[in-house]
Amino acid sequence: MTIKDGRIRVGLIGAGGIAGAHVKGYLANPDTTILTAVADPIPENAERRAALAGARTYSSYLDMLADEEIDAVDICLPHHLHKDAIVAAAAAGKHILCEKPLCLSEEEAVEVERAIRAAGVTLMCAHNQLFSPPVAKALELLESGLIGTVYEVRTTDSFFNDFNPETMGWRASAATSGGGELIDTGYHPTYLMLQLAGGAPVEVTAMLSTHRLKFMEGEDSAQVLVRFDNGVLGSLVTSWAYASSTNTERFSVVGELGSMFSDGTSLSYTLRTGEKASMEFPPVEEFAAEIGHFARSILNGTRPIHTEKEGIEVLGIILAAYESARSHSFAPVRSVSAATVA
Repeated sequence: MTIKDGRIRVGLIGAGGIAGAHVKGYLANPDTTILTAVADPIPENAERRAALAGARTYSSYLDMLADEEIDAVDICLPHHLHKDAIVAAAAAGKHILCEKPLCLSEEEAVEVERAIRAAGVTLMCAHNQLFSPPVAKALELLESGLIGTVYEVRTTDSFFNDFNPETMGWRASAATSGGGELIDTGYHPTYLMLQLAGGAPVEVTAMLSTHRLKFMEGEDSAQVLVRFDNGVLGSLVTSWAYASSTNTERFSVVGELGSMFSDGTSLSYTLRTGEKASMEFPPVEEFAAEIGHFARSILNGTRPIHTEKEGIEVLGIILAAYESARSHSFAPVRSVSAATVA
């Protein structure tokens, strides 16, 4: 694949709600990306997104994948359609940016891993909160050893969601969403916890609840504990039923030399030496930063911050949480190994 004029040409697969944020992200990165095409079976949706970038439209992404002018695709489909789109895009030799979740089952994860390896393309998981300034700074400080060995990570992502039976659409069904709130909004604090913990997830225990959105098949709230192979313990709370209390952290990290805390807009740390600091950050368009990172990864041949490896690990935590809730026990996190996909 030859990249023309130093910019990757991208085809958007799916023109629904989240696609709008992605289109804005491409328009914010004109030096490294061109949104070339949009595929959606609903013509007016495809045309609405394409018009913003002067892109052409397709009714089928399979037809779009045959376009040799496209270097990469951005998958913004409902959850249950991710795996098929990833496999088809990889077979067509396209690099891939995929919205969360990567896929919905261990079996699908095997297919995704096999397809990416066989094609030799780059897949990046669209984990936009990793590009939040407080998160990026926390990762930098953790890498520097500021708080030493990490012991505990906590993440939270909860808000009052006004879904109703008429507006919830495919998310109301476990068959198309993959579960409930945990595999949707709860996916964000899960990948954030994974990145802050710096290890591979080993086992999980979870409690799921449906407090308010009783018309949906899955849970509207979840509390999850995770043990990582480096000894870190992670905990997360996530919900569509309620907003967290005002003193709840967006994320916190505790280590041997001190701790960090973020409310989502600022970051503070306190060390055992008594040193303290608090940092405020200007707002950043996370999707624009994410798409810029994806483009640079392709152009420079570098590894994205989260590939299918991390996507499968996040999925493994969530599937183990569902298993734990069903069995009222600790559940192992199963990963896709090289032996499985060889």
